[in-house]
Formats: sequence, C-alpha cells, structure tokens
Amino acid sequence: MAIRMQCICVDSSDPQRIATFWAQALGWRRTLDSADEVVLEPPAGSPEDGVAPDLVFLRVPERKTVKNRLHVDLRPDDQEAEIARLLELGATHADVGQTGNESFTVLADPEGNEFCVLRVLTAAELAGQGLRYDGPGQG
Repeated sequence: MAIRMQCICVDSSDPQRIATFWAQALGWRRTLDSADEVVLEPPAGSPEDGVAPDLVFLRVPERKTVKNRLHVDLRPDDQEAEIARLLELGATHADVGQTGNESFTVLADPEGNEFCVLRVLTAAELAGQGLRYDGPGQG
C-alpha cells in the first residue's frame, strides 16, 4: 500500500498566533494563510521539503483543556540554547509528570500544546544514524 502522512492538524483558538510561534520555532514558511487556517511547510528546497508533514492550524471554538495525546519532539543541535530561544518566542515550561531525571525538556506553545526538546545526539549516535526515540517514557 502506498500512503504517506500529509499533515499534522492542530486545533487552535487563534491559528495566526500559534502558526507564528511554530513558523519562528522551526523556520518554516506559510503556504496557506487565512483567519481560520494556516499551513506551515519546511523551507522550499530544504531536505525536509516534500518529506516532513505540513503543520495545519485550524480555528475551533473550544480551548485546550487537557494534556495532548499527540505531541511534537524537537531534536536541537544545542538543547539549552534552543530551550532559551523557544521560551523567548513564547513557549513555557510544562509539567506532564516528569521526574527531573529526563534527558528532554517539556515545553508548551502559546496555546498550551506540549512538546519536547530532546537531548543532543552524541557523535557515535550521529555516525550510526542514531535517530532513535528517547522522549517521554524512554528517559
């Protein structure tokens, strides 16, 4: 069967605001921009262009009330610097039951959607394509 993930949709009370945060956080471009729907895609010509799923922010009447069942994990080159940059863009620290011993940090975007900033991969992991999952539940 031939199938691929096209997009990840995020319900939002203000698609413009949340898309601005994620566009700045990821360096992605807006490819559809209306009051009720904003689509972000990787930069044109980048290795992620046409591969990574689009992010679609859709206006809904209700606000977020509980922890997300689906979240984004970001893998930075410098975890500490990236956390500081994301906090400056409007992210906040989020508590989803961490113990304090995790190798990742949980943040929330301006509408409260949780996401993780993972640790930097070691040289050995990079050499071996060590893109294994090590987010929540993996320590």
